[in-house]
Amino acid sequence: MKGVVILGSTGSIGENTLDVIARHPDRYHVVALGAQRNVARMVAQCERHRPQFATLTDPHANAELQVEFVRLGITTEVLTGNDTLAELAVLPAADIVMAAIVGAAGLESTLAAANAGKRLLLANKESLVMAGSLLIDAVRRSGATLLPIDSEHNAIFQCLPAAPPGAAPAGVRRILLTASGGPLIDVPLDQLESVTPAEACAHPNWRMGRKISVDSATLMNKGLEFIEACLLFGVQPAQVEVVVHRESIVHSLVEYIDGSVLAQLGSPDMRTPIAHALAWPDRMASGVQFLDLLQVGRLRFEAPDAGRFPALALAQAAASQGGLRPAVLNAANEVAVAAFLEGRLNFARITAVIEAVMNQMHSGALSTLDDVLQADAEARARAETAIDAAAAPRARRSPGVSQRL
Repeated sequence: MKGVVILGSTGSIGENTLDVIARHPDRYHVVALGAQRNVARMVAQCERHRPQFATLTDPHANAELQVEFVRLGITTEVLTGNDTLAELAVLPAADIVMAAIVGAAGLESTLAAANAGKRLLLANKESLVMAGSLLIDAVRRSGATLLPIDSEHNAIFQCLPAAPPGAAPAGVRRILLTASGGPLIDVPLDQLESVTPAEACAHPNWRMGRKISVDSATLMNKGLEFIEACLLFGVQPAQVEVVVHRESIVHSLVEYIDGSVLAQLGSPDMRTPIAHALAWPDRMASGVQFLDLLQVGRLRFEAPDAGRFPALALAQAAASQGGLRPAVLNAANEVAVAAFLEGRLNFARITAVIEAVMNQMHSGALSTLDDVLQADAEARARAETAIDAAAAPRARRSPGVSQRL
């Protein structure tokens, strides 16, 4: 049996991973669970799966978790401290680490798992975007196995010949990265300023967390995946093309120099890539509804609208520039999205904040983790400044009135 650690267990990826594992009790057992602050969900998971360790990175939530475990007689040990996620990632009993912490918060634990030589199931795309070469180098040095969980990158992985992470695959002309277009693809442009967080998070095909749902609505999620594809598969930005595919049935395609195009299709359910990565190179049941192409009826493909999705161009530029530019992009995006979800920024201004930060910072080469963390911190501070500066004029025009920017 393989021991599994799930970082980000209370999110949608974590919940789906636990669902797949529960279908194969003879193959996997849960060693540890880590998340941010959802006490109720962590308690339910530990009651069901009985891991040896658990932790929540929010100290108050973690203290509450300890109290609940005592009250309910749950014997799982609650880890406390500053680096508990990284501690879980390197546990000797952990054969497999699911890295599903959202955003930059997952970087250090993902790197820890890579350095420890684990089978690393990468759902935290931001780690690769921020510190791509560092993560790839760590995987190579330690002999870790890196398997992508994003449905698009998992699809590409399935369509490519076996190769080390970051190695250019032979015979590939281009990668076609599919995007659903998100929940706002048909909303008139002049109405985007009034979009609410609930509307931006109402994805038509996928059940996801709030941050990634907003990224899908701006197409920044696809921009981050564009950067990730270049790093994972050793291809140049010119070899990656984003294609809008509203049905989310074709998860991505690989075109070869002989004219062949290989695609991976499936129902839009994250349990498919999770099961694939857990069992690789074998296959196992995931619980997913099998695809009925006759019921689907048709598959549509279209070019992304540059005017509607300016975030994509920012990410493509960051991929071409390399170095610390992707880390700056990611940090500014996380701050802008958080401000939108908190009601401090209107939807149409998210990309404007990111672009302002990108224009202000002249980030250099990526050499160390400290370089990444410094660029991340500076970009976050500049993004907050840009949001505050945009708020000031409206506050002066409408004193005492709360408005989203």
